[in-house]
Amino acid sequence: MPTTPTAPETGPEPTETRPTSTPGEVLPGVATPAAELARVAAGRATEVLAGPAPVRLDDVVPAPEQVFPDPAGDFTVSADAALRVSPAGRDVAEQLATWLRPATGFPLPVADAPAGEDGPLTLTLSPSAPDAAAAPGTRATDDGSGGPAVGGLEGEGYHLDVTATGVRITAATPAGLFHGAQTLRQLLPAAIESPTPVATRWAVPGGTVVDRPRFPYRGAMLDVARHFFPVEDVLRVVDHLARYKLNHLHLHLTDDQGWRIAVDSWPRLAEVGGATAVGGGPGGWYSRDDYRRIVAYAARRHVTVVPEIDLPGHTNAALLAYPELAPGKVAPPPYTGTEVGFSYVDPADERTYAFVADVVGEVAALTPGPWLHLGGDEAFKVPAESYRTFVERAQRLVQATGKTVVGWHQLAPAGHVDGRVLQWWGTNGDDPETADAVRRGARLILSPANHAYLDMKYAPDTPIGHDWAGLIDVRRAYEWDPGTHVRGVPAEAVLGVEAPLWTESVSTRAEVEYMLFPRLPAVAELGWSPRATHDWQRFRSRLAGHGPRTHRLGPP
Repeated sequence: MPTTPTAPETGPEPTETRPTSTPGEVLPGVATPAAELARVAAGRATEVLAGPAPVRLDDVVPAPEQVFPDPAGDFTVSADAALRVSPAGRDVAEQLATWLRPATGFPLPVADAPAGEDGPLTLTLSPSAPDAAAAPGTRATDDGSGGPAVGGLEGEGYHLDVTATGVRITAATPAGLFHGAQTLRQLLPAAIESPTPVATRWAVPGGTVVDRPRFPYRGAMLDVARHFFPVEDVLRVVDHLARYKLNHLHLHLTDDQGWRIAVDSWPRLAEVGGATAVGGGPGGWYSRDDYRRIVAYAARRHVTVVPEIDLPGHTNAALLAYPELAPGKVAPPPYTGTEVGFSYVDPADERTYAFVADVVGEVAALTPGPWLHLGGDEAFKVPAESYRTFVERAQRLVQATGKTVVGWHQLAPAGHVDGRVLQWWGTNGDDPETADAVRRGARLILSPANHAYLDMKYAPDTPIGHDWAGLIDVRRAYEWDPGTHVRGVPAEAVLGVEAPLWTESVSTRAEVEYMLFPRLPAVAELGWSPRATHDWQRFRSRLAGHGPRTHRLGPP
C-alpha cells in the first residue's frame, strides 16, 4: 500500500536525523502522548456519538440477522448465577465468566450441564442448532425479501434466547457459541466492561437473537513492520477484533523498515533486518515462541492469524541482512523513511527462490490457519514479465506448504493457483484486471483504501495518520457495500472484508486504538450483518452505546 502516490527515482539515503516539525504536526516515529489522543478522541466521540441509553435487544454491533424482542422476558443476572455448558463448549463458558466476573463481582462458577437441564446462563453446542426460520416474527433478510431467514446455524451462527428465567446460547460450533457470548456481553449494561466491581442491576433485555455472518472472512491488519509492537499490544488488538466478531488478524510482518519474525534458516533477517523502524526507532521482532503465543491466543478467541511476507518488493530490511538477495548483490543502507517501491529481491537468481521456500515453509509450519499472504504490491522497479514470473513461482512455493495464497490485488495478472485470494485496496471500483482474475477463479477480500484504511485521518485536524486516500470518518467507513463494490465481481466471489492499519505514523498502543475506534465496528458490521440491516442512522445510534464500553476497557 502506498504512503505517497509515487516512488523515489533512486534508492533511499539512510535517515541521519529526525525531521523537524511544524506546529501541530505529528511525525512518523514520534509517539503522540496518550492523554492528548484521549482528549482528541473524546472530542471526536462527542461529535459522532450520543450519550448512553438503556440496552435494547437490537443494540448489538454488528447488527444480528434477526432480532425478536420480548419486553416481558428481561432477565437479571444475580450473585448466585452459574454457567451451565455442554462439555465441548466449556472453554467459551470459561471466557464468558472471565469477562463478567470483574464488574459484577459474582463468582459465576462454570459446570457441565446434564442433557436437558438449563441454568440461569446456559451454553449449548448442538450439531442441529435451531433454524432461523423457527423463530417468531420476520425481519428483512440479505436478499431484501423481508421474509425470515432459512437454513440451520452451521459455522459461526448462533441462537440466543433471553427469558425471565435465564439466558440460553445455542450454536453448532465453538466459534458460533463464542459469538453468541460476545452478543450477551453487549446486552448487559456498559458497566460490564469495568475492571472493578460496579453496583448495578445486571439486566439482559428479553427476546430472541438469531444470527450468522454475511461473509466468512472478516478481519483487520496490523502493520508491525513500520513500527514494531510487542506481543501484549498484538493480543490487545486480538481482543478488539473478537469483541466485534472479526475472525482474522493479518500481520504485516516484513517491509523495508523492518523484518519482524525469526526464521531459523536465515537468522540475520530478524537479527539485522529487525533492528530498525520508521523514524530511527529501536525495532524488534517476534521469536518463534512469541509468534506461537499470538497464534494460540487468537485461536482461543476464534481469530485466525494471517502472516504476510511481502515479496518481491518492500524488502530493504531483508536485503540489508542478506545482500546476496539484491539484484546488485550489495547491501543497501538501513531504511527508516516512508517512501515505497524502490527495493526488491532478485527475480533472476535461483537463491532468491530458495530463500522464499525456506521463509514461507517456516512461517507456514508455525501457522495453523489456512492462509499465507505474499504481499506483491508496489514492486515498481521490477519489469512486468519478471514480476509475473516471480509471483507465479512464489505462489507455487506457498501452495507446496499446504497454505492458500493471499496477495494484494497487484497479483491479479499472474497465473491463477487453486484457491487464490486477492486483497483489493483500490479507490476506484472499476478494475478490469482484478475482475478478470476473479473470472479465472480468484476470490476477493475487500479493503478499499478510501473506506477501510484505518491509517487515514478522520478529519483534517486528526493528529496522526495520512490523507492520500481521503479523510475517513465513521460514516465513510460504514457506507459502502462489499458485495457490489468492485464492478464485474459478483458477491459470491467476495470472501470478506479487512480493515488495514498501516503504522508509518502510528507507534504506540494508544495510537493504534485511537485509529481503530470507532471505525473498526463499522467495518465489522459490513462483514457480518445482512445487507438489509445496513443503515447509517441506526448504526450511529447503536454505536453510541459502545463509547462508554470502550472507555471502560482495562488491560486485556
